[in-house]
Amino acid sequence: MANGIILMKNASQLDKVDSTPRYLCQRCGNCCRWPGDVRVTEEEVGKIARFLGMRETDFVERCTRLNANRTGLSIIDKPNGECLFLEGVNECRIQPVKPGQCAGFPNDWNFPGWREQCEAIEVT
Repeated sequence: MANGIILMKNASQLDKVDSTPRYLCQRCGNCCRWPGDVRVTEEEVGKIARFLGMRETDFVERCTRLNANRTGLSIIDKPNGECLFLEGVNECRIQPVKPGQCAGFPNDWNFPGWREQCEAIEVT
């Protein structure tokens, strides 16, 4: 084991197992209530718009805003700060096509203090 990564002997291609814990989302919705930008790429805009049965231009006009650092688009927040697509208790209206930023939390990225907010279960 070197630098927290276990290298497998006789493994094909790039087989390596990262010892960093992985988490299984419990769909608590707390990340959907956390303030900040939920960035969307051009590809994600198209997928979400199609999923909602909207034209891309309508989706951009009605569901996005310029992100905080003015480098792209983010999904707008509801007046209470939660994601526009959070419905009911913890239902994501765009779950099958949610942005990569949402899908990647908390395994691909997270923020200081996220464990106090998130109910994800450690699986490895």
